[in-house]
Amino acid sequence: MTTTTLSTRDRIIRAAGKLFHAEGIRAVSVDAVAETAGLTKRTLYYHFRSKDDLIAAYLETRDQPNLLLFQRWFAETPGDTADKVEGIFRQLAASARHPKWKGCGFLRTSVELINLPGHPAIVAARAHKKRVEDWLCSVLEQDKPPEHARRLARQVILLLDGAFAVVLLHRDPGYMETAGEAAAELLRQ
Repeated sequence: MTTTTLSTRDRIIRAAGKLFHAEGIRAVSVDAVAETAGLTKRTLYYHFRSKDDLIAAYLETRDQPNLLLFQRWFAETPGDTADKVEGIFRQLAASARHPKWKGCGFLRTSVELINLPGHPAIVAARAHKKRVEDWLCSVLEQDKPPEHARRLARQVILLLDGAFAVVLLHRDPGYMETAGEAAAELLRQ
């Protein structure tokens, strides 16, 4: 879809997303988003009550594409469930090798808004992480009792989000691969 066929709301979210990804949410002004979207600040505020609502909307638009990407990587990886989960980590490591990779936008936003646990963007980030965990749990329930599947899903999520943090810190995607190996070992126990 080209910029000219996007709705005004979608143009704003797309512009905000580019800027938020590149610079972080706190560093980006509403003026910069409006300018990048090619419209006035008044028009932006017609579609979003506040920058906070815009940040939340941006994250909400990333929810399903990110989950679908994990599901696709899982489905495309040959082998058993452990291999498939490890495949997600390998794909993330490959993504982290790209020079413009900046980690998980949901986690980055959460860090920037650490003192605002009720912020709409934190709520959106929390919902996304829960959906990923729930999907993973549903996959694991095919082989495990529900309570064990939930515990394993949480452990894999901890490995995943921990790997995002360490890869950002060290700029070494190998940590993502190592976390994937740990997840696969965990699932095989």
